[in-house]
Amino acid sequence: MCLFLAELNGMEAYATDIGNAYLEAYTSERLVIRAGKEFGDQEGHLLIISKALYGLASSGLRFNELLGKCLTKLGFKRSMCEADIWYRDAGDCYEYVATYVDDLCIVAKDPLELLDQLQGEPFNFKLKGSQPIDGAVHLGSGFSRDPDGVLTMNPEQYINRMEDAYKQRFDGETPTTRVSSPLDPGDHPELDTSEFLDEDGIEIYQSLIGSMQWAISIGRWDIQTAVMTLSSFRAQPRIGHLLRVKRMYAYLIKFRYFKIRFDTREPNYEAVEIQKYDWDNTAYGNGEEDLPLNAPKPKGKRVVLTHYFDANLMHDILSGKSVTGVFHMANMTPIMWYSKKAATTETATYGAEFLAARTCMEHIVDLRNSFRYLGVPVFDTSYVWGDNESQVKSSTIPYAKLNKRHNILSYHYVRQMVAKGFINMQHIRSEWNLADTLSKHWSHQSNYKKLIKPLLNYHDYENMIDQEELPESMEWIGSSNQTYQKDSFNDICTE
Repeated sequence: MCLFLAELNGMEAYATDIGNAYLEAYTSERLVIRAGKEFGDQEGHLLIISKALYGLASSGLRFNELLGKCLTKLGFKRSMCEADIWYRDAGDCYEYVATYVDDLCIVAKDPLELLDQLQGEPFNFKLKGSQPIDGAVHLGSGFSRDPDGVLTMNPEQYINRMEDAYKQRFDGETPTTRVSSPLDPGDHPELDTSEFLDEDGIEIYQSLIGSMQWAISIGRWDIQTAVMTLSSFRAQPRIGHLLRVKRMYAYLIKFRYFKIRFDTREPNYEAVEIQKYDWDNTAYGNGEEDLPLNAPKPKGKRVVLTHYFDANLMHDILSGKSVTGVFHMANMTPIMWYSKKAATTETATYGAEFLAARTCMEHIVDLRNSFRYLGVPVFDTSYVWGDNESQVKSSTIPYAKLNKRHNILSYHYVRQMVAKGFINMQHIRSEWNLADTLSKHWSHQSNYKKLIKPLLNYHDYENMIDQEELPESMEWIGSSNQTYQKDSFNDICTE
């Protein structure tokens, strides 16, 4: 979010790391050690620990408190949307410092000045690796600019390390290149009856899953549903599950060049019809969006939010549970992705889609208020797309009735959000629903060209198996179901 806002408002972003971070802080507890032989003449004495040494249970907290005090002195305030994001007024917009323990991402008009302040008196932090974000590796992800000058986030280097670790784990084995999707479409790992892995195999399995989970965090949302599914078996995986994880590694390594673009252009929704209904005579009334009263004054350019949701009925055959997939975009930039097995078992797609819609609405409230708590103007309307026409009509038409009472809570919550007037929910064909990638095991043929490639592979790269010319942009996101903004993309659609 902070990098998106840097691009949106024309600020610079720098990455830096605080060296020996914990040792900058002091303990607040009374801690002592009994000196050993390595202390020479002091052997046997009780020594008082004053610095927040690495390994102490509270050292992370002590450093976080110290860093917070320093940023407060520099005029920053802790954001109420995320405790590890700090902001301060910069006139026409806000500046930010996003922290991850000792790793900082600084978004400011003059980040070098802030770096000098952190290194100077009275803070004296030892900073290392300070550089512009567009040439840095931050939290495992690389950043660069594409030929159009747009900032991109690329986990390629992290995936390279994953490949090296894979080869070490499996005695130099090279992952196959004969895969084009994380898992086979319609695969059901829960039905696997192969032998259980031994303790060493379980440790390997858990390590591989953990690495892929971080890859998702730094942009590879295309593997999220597969990783979510295989994570269910971490406690007692089978050989077949490990083989599937190896396949997912092969997919990541083969498509390691995927990037996310921080495209700050607003989507074009002029062709989208907004249905106006009178909810006054319903149980919900013509309400208004609940706005936070303690958010900073909005400054800078506005953000238009777009949201997609989808459900896959009976994703897990043994439990009958569906999977909810939700995909969020700020302007034309993917900003948040979600794939999770539902907590309840639904008997029809209608109910599963309402669960997904409710989750999407909860995310929308969270995202809109998160941007507001960062001082960002948010456009009045959030555009929501779902591919189940019955569910969409039940959500958006005041006189629609609920026929299945066990969906009543999701039904009322979604309709209440729509009645407040800041949600514009529309039906979209399944083939264009970005959340489809986050709700099921997809095939390369069905999802790659239309949904994944335009978002994750804007420019062609060497070693990619598909070298077709790509559309100029993702402007089709802001189009209606029948009208598309770019002829080149329309050609692909027609094909």
